[in-house]
Amino acid sequence: MPEKRYLMTPGPTPVPPQVLAAIAEPMIHHRASDFRSHYGSCLERLKQVCRTQSDVLLFTSSGTGAWESAVVNLCAPGQRVVAVTAGSFGDRWVKLAQAFGADVVPLRYAWGETPDPADLRAKLAEIGGAPVAFVVQSETSTGVVSDIQGFAQVAQEAGTTLVVDAVSSLGAVPLEMDAWGVDVVISGSQKALMTPPGLGLAAVSQRAFAQARGVEQPRFYWDWEKTRAAQAKVDAPFTPAVSLVIGMNVALGLILDEGLETVYERHVRLGRACRAGIKALGLELFSPDEDRSAVVTAVRSPGGLDSGELVKVLRDRYGVTIAGGQGDLKGKIFRVGHIGWFDLFDIITALTAIEIALVDLGADVVRGAAVGAAVAAFQAA
Repeated sequence: MPEKRYLMTPGPTPVPPQVLAAIAEPMIHHRASDFRSHYGSCLERLKQVCRTQSDVLLFTSSGTGAWESAVVNLCAPGQRVVAVTAGSFGDRWVKLAQAFGADVVPLRYAWGETPDPADLRAKLAEIGGAPVAFVVQSETSTGVVSDIQGFAQVAQEAGTTLVVDAVSSLGAVPLEMDAWGVDVVISGSQKALMTPPGLGLAAVSQRAFAQARGVEQPRFYWDWEKTRAAQAKVDAPFTPAVSLVIGMNVALGLILDEGLETVYERHVRLGRACRAGIKALGLELFSPDEDRSAVVTAVRSPGGLDSGELVKVLRDRYGVTIAGGQGDLKGKIFRVGHIGWFDLFDIITALTAIEIALVDLGADVVRGAAVGAAVAAFQAA
């Protein structure tokens, strides 16, 4: 028999069959009325998921492309900006802004620490303010989810435009763009939005659009005004990823039909189940043991075992794909994703596979305890 494959990473994530079926439909022209119907619906549904009345700009790119759009539209060369970093993706904000000549002031934390909005307030006061601050909601490299509402409040007090990386958090944990006063939300299709990679998005407030008009920075494909003007006519300035847009429209419909609050609660319960199962195995969590950590569970590799070996055994021997550590955490942790099209049985599968693979590798784990603990935690929630 063909080997069954199980995708348990924090991205890309499994794609529902309804979405795959929509993507597999015959190609249609991106200027035709039948595509415009899908496109307009997708853009409106993105507003609902972002919880905003502002425009959500859709790009054919990875999430990093949408990140770059924020930098080139908001950051002039030599301009001072603040980047909050506590992991791989916070570091990416620093590198990306520096690549376009910004004077980046990093607010650094150790990987695994949870950034504190009070520290941003202190940093802005120390440097005399900054027009832009970048922050990560879900730091996928560590499993930490930050208090974006708190960061937004600090940014508003300081008159600073807040740009949020919500690539792995949008559609998984609460993010109230308008109610919290977030200026820009960046995300991508391949995480909790349950669509294959290839679409990046930027939800942009009116204040951020106004600020962008005064920034002198070369830009063409990523020019927010080009995309905004085209989308106002239910069009795209450049050829969009037609099939992916159609698929994501279906995926967004599934999310909204379930209800955002229900989706958030499901992710909380999945996170609780995964953490309970990991602890029952006798393993130590790296990510925080809190409900906010509902995107990915990061686990310390036991007994000096290289987590890369565990990832390899799971993938090659059992068809289960999880993620290893990044940067300084490479070989030290492994990560189990549970965002998007996941349920309790996916968590049980991941935990069982991890147990079997760790035993294969000679690790000392508590046999047979993880599934019961996970089920109990999920049902208690």
